[in-house]
Amino acid sequence: MSDGVAVPAEKLPYSIEIWNLRGHIFERVLARALNAQLARAIFHAAQKEHPEQRILLRRGGRTPADSAD
Repeated sequence: MSDGVAVPAEKLPYSIEIWNLRGHIFERVLARALNAQLARAIFHAAQKEHPEQRILLRRGGRTPADSAD
């Protein structure tokens, strides 16, 4: 929420995505976040929850974090 108004999930700037490590195939968006601090926390939690998969933190066309690095 921003100023008491709900923001549609697809409008949130950060996404945390799960990818298949072997084939580098996109599987799904795990979560979306409004700010970088929350997005990083979700990214780190996703890494622990899905250690066998590639996790990307994305903002638009940029990838600020990638578990494969």
